[in-house]
Amino acid sequence: MIACPDCGLLEDVPALAAGSNAECALCGADLERTSGRSITAGLCCALGTFILLIPGNLLPLLSVGIFGMHNQNRLASGISMLWDRDWLLLAILTGAFALVLPFVRFGLLSAVLATVKLGHRPRWLGPGYRWALWLDVWAMPDVYLLAGFVGYFRLIHVSEMSVKVGAGGYCFLAAAFLAMISRASIDRRTIWRAIAPEAEVTEDEPTVSCTTCDLVQPLDCAGRDCPRCGARLSPRKPYAMLRATALTIAAFVLFFPANILPMNTSIQLGRPVTYTIFKGVQELFDNGLWPLGIIIFCTSIAIPGLKILGMGWLIWSVRCRSKKHLAGRTKFHRFITEIGRWSNVDPFAITVFVPLMTFGSLASSDAAWGSTAFIAVVVLTLLATMCFDSRLIWDAAESETT
Repeated sequence: MIACPDCGLLEDVPALAAGSNAECALCGADLERTSGRSITAGLCCALGTFILLIPGNLLPLLSVGIFGMHNQNRLASGISMLWDRDWLLLAILTGAFALVLPFVRFGLLSAVLATVKLGHRPRWLGPGYRWALWLDVWAMPDVYLLAGFVGYFRLIHVSEMSVKVGAGGYCFLAAAFLAMISRASIDRRTIWRAIAPEAEVTEDEPTVSCTTCDLVQPLDCAGRDCPRCGARLSPRKPYAMLRATALTIAAFVLFFPANILPMNTSIQLGRPVTYTIFKGVQELFDNGLWPLGIIIFCTSIAIPGLKILGMGWLIWSVRCRSKKHLAGRTKFHRFITEIGRWSNVDPFAITVFVPLMTFGSLASSDAAWGSTAFIAVVVLTLLATMCFDSRLIWDAAESETT
């Protein structure tokens, strides 16, 4: 017996045959999926990602040359330059998402999966897997890779400039690719069951379910730590509506300076040029790079706006105790939670550009206040979707009915 993490419905999920999946009968959420899932494959991909991140971060990613001058960048070099130029928040968040947390996430995930494969069940295993899952949203080597592609295709269209992918770039490409495969090859439910079995409860017994591993426990266990993953047991996420509302409002306020203020400034032949998100998209379309323009428009304008408006709709619908589109709203919350991390492409692209475009008085590039506001919007919207509890959608409708 488990509780659906999206709607809270108690369901009995039996052991599944290979190539099958179990969906929630109420909201359609994936409860368990065995098709294309493998602990061994997940371990190989996670460990390969962790190993490849080492040369991917130490070796040059890209190198450029123009008029006999040459520059190259490493992931840490862009972060270091932003720090030296006092863009502290942008440097800290970029360093965390693209450099530090991927190492922590895939190192921890590799340790958990290897321990499960060896048949050991130490006390740290459940909490370790809980942290590995939580870091999945915040570790972004795949997003940084997309930012690198954007930077690369922008640079190769600059006349008189030669651009080469370095050894670190190829290693980082392989690491990001394996990171995406590792996400697709691991079934969360299978790992939790391997760590500890589901609990036996009667259908008429009041229960509380863990918001991390979905373990069902008697209601009098609320306030204690989950015996499987160590998370604090609570009937619903504490202060979910208050936190989600505050974070959404803060993101809404910062959304306007993030799109109006310049994201970065460039010095070209002694002349300063500023770029807002809209100007950057327009320039890409004008130069025939419309695929990149569409990507930047979607990640930097459409997705943040959709998340802010979507969270506003979800919060309003719960406060109004709406009974309409319950499954649709639940799926929409799941969707905006998944796509939110990709909005960091533009701030990451600045980290790619800054070390490469430093040619003294000929050309230089630097961040601007819009990039700090923008990455703050991304963080706030991610936190808002994570703090919101989609089970409140069903609770509100049920309370209105009764």
